[in-house]
Amino acid sequence: MNRKKIPISVVIPTYGREQVLLETINQLLQQESEAAEILVIDQTITHEQETDKRLRIWQSEGAIRWIRVDKPSQPMALNIGLQKATQPFVLFLDDDIRIDEGFVGFHYNAFDSENIWGVAGQVLQLGESEDRGYVHQSMSGILADVDFVFHSGQKTYIENGMSGNLCVRRERALQIGGFDENFIPPVSYRFDNEFCKRLCRVGGKIIFEPKARIYHLRAERGGTRTNSNHMTSISPEHGVGDYYFAFRLGLSSETLCYILRRPFREVRTKFHLRHPWWIPFKLIGEFRALFLAIFLSFCGPRYLHGTALNVQYRDD
Repeated sequence: MNRKKIPISVVIPTYGREQVLLETINQLLQQESEAAEILVIDQTITHEQETDKRLRIWQSEGAIRWIRVDKPSQPMALNIGLQKATQPFVLFLDDDIRIDEGFVGFHYNAFDSENIWGVAGQVLQLGESEDRGYVHQSMSGILADVDFVFHSGQKTYIENGMSGNLCVRRERALQIGGFDENFIPPVSYRFDNEFCKRLCRVGGKIIFEPKARIYHLRAERGGTRTNSNHMTSISPEHGVGDYYFAFRLGLSSETLCYILRRPFREVRTKFHLRHPWWIPFKLIGEFRALFLAIFLSFCGPRYLHGTALNVQYRDD
């Protein structure tokens, strides 16, 4: 039976995943209304034999496009998918998820206006359930929706999105240069938030659609997340993305307060109350992250095709 094809390119960046990756892809292939294509941006050096075999079979059958990349980076992998996609809409997904029937269609149907350039889907982490009582408060200012609750059950306009469940108009995303690859791995924190802010600031709207739901499994093995403990590490990788994000929004009283609050917020935890000897180590990591973010800001963003768009962030 021929199933309906939706003009969406699904892009799945993956690193070190095996069975859970295969299960994620298989769910997409089983959708009654399926995406026109699935691109697997594979940053894994060597897969297990069964995983490699199944991916090769799917590729030979035309079920997926398997694109190998030798350098793990979430923003870079998404940019590759954005460039390689052939459909007018691109849906970015994590590689360790569960979805419901109709998932792809919910994303597509949410683009009911030309003004909508992005659809952010609901994300349920392990142990979470939909919060139907959550009421989104419309916010102004350049930091609006930074802490949006993605397990909300309310459909609403936002200025944020999680790259593990985000659909965009391909043409619009390319126009703003895609994702900023200055958000360095393995954490790349806030890179998707900055992308969504940029999309909104040039005239687009992002709708949060809770029906387009994923259940994020947070598989222990694989992924580009760091292996170090952010509570005790002196590494800048845990905080650099957050500081760089603030700098990309432009220095203002709002972003300056955001930057200055972060080091204190990061050590005002129950863990550090019980283990105060780790506070100096954590603060070293924070200050290293701050200086690295300043350096990256001076270097300028790394968009697709070397694009250096001058997107002005402002209060509306």
